[in-house]
Amino acid sequence: MPEKKILIVDTDVASRNFVARNLLDQKFEVIQAGSGREGLIFAWRDRPDLLIIDPTIADLKGEELALRLRQDSRTSNLPLIALSSDPGAGRMKSCLDAGFNEYISKSGQALPLLNEAINRLIGVTAATKKQGGLLIVFLSAKGGAGTSSMCANIAMNIYPFQPEARVAVIDMVLPIGSIGPIVGYEGSQNIVTVADMLPVDTGPEFFEGQLPEMKPWHFHLLSGSPDPESSNYLNVARIWDIVASIKLAYDYVLIDLGRSLSKISLPLIQHADLLTLIVSTDMSSVSLNRTLLDYLKAKGVKETAIYTILNRAIGLEGVSKPDAERILNVPIKAAIPYLGGNFAVANNQHQPYSSKFPKDTASVVLMEAAKEMASLAEKLRME
Repeated sequence: MPEKKILIVDTDVASRNFVARNLLDQKFEVIQAGSGREGLIFAWRDRPDLLIIDPTIADLKGEELALRLRQDSRTSNLPLIALSSDPGAGRMKSCLDAGFNEYISKSGQALPLLNEAINRLIGVTAATKKQGGLLIVFLSAKGGAGTSSMCANIAMNIYPFQPEARVAVIDMVLPIGSIGPIVGYEGSQNIVTVADMLPVDTGPEFFEGQLPEMKPWHFHLLSGSPDPESSNYLNVARIWDIVASIKLAYDYVLIDLGRSLSKISLPLIQHADLLTLIVSTDMSSVSLNRTLLDYLKAKGVKETAIYTILNRAIGLEGVSKPDAERILNVPIKAAIPYLGGNFAVANNQHQPYSSKFPKDTASVVLMEAAKEMASLAEKLRME
């Protein structure tokens, strides 16, 4: 993460110093203010990249401080995090209404939540988005759409037309990873263990040499959380650092989110070169994905950067492609035909579908989709 300047506004000296030490350890430049009025002066004078404010400060109500910052052109777009000694829902709502981006209550879990919020708000920049390999994210609004199978099989199908390309897959499905069981991974390394390592030990060189290669699949894998309990210990503040390092080591990085849309995954979606939306043919899946699309567009995801796949692999019934396009209000770029039990057979044997059933129509569709997605991601990167 590049060096940034953060202003802490808190009348509690011990709390302020505790947060400051955490930020200094992460190589941030830190400014401290002991009152709201002092915080205003420092914000306008020193132009920090982010503010952390306890809204219970006595001299200037936190909500008023946020409003004044939002009304001034010098600080109108400044990320504001409330790190509050008031855990009440009413205070949270009033702060968010006043312009705070995040509201975190002071507790034993506050520090990792704060680090994650800082990383999300200022750690991912337009410059870092364009560094390294192409980033393609897989997502669906409803479970059971085959998102993980699509991610693994699309990743594998990059090899036939770009055999020299280095491809990595990151399993970010929570609370239990999905890619490992599909490709037959049985190792102990996973997203939780890697996120627990020091940043200095998990640079591009580490991922280039230490990510296991799933040989029949032609990609390297950072497996997901092995169980729900482990996912509780995921150091979410490290996620973008990990992704950025893997991007520097590989030509393509595919991330499987499953249906895990959250504050952790949203920055990955917003900064991906391409978002792959997997829709199954039942009406609830189509309707939920329409809601998801509307939300993502409101968050700045461009329609041109969305590649929609209609996955009919699980059954013949359901919504037709034209009807799905009408409901979603986006074109469907690829449609996977009904595969009977073949997809389950390939997954259970840990084999890529195109290897197990090379003459099947779906194998051709998967290969063409992978080629089209790679080309589109590269085109969007250049814009």
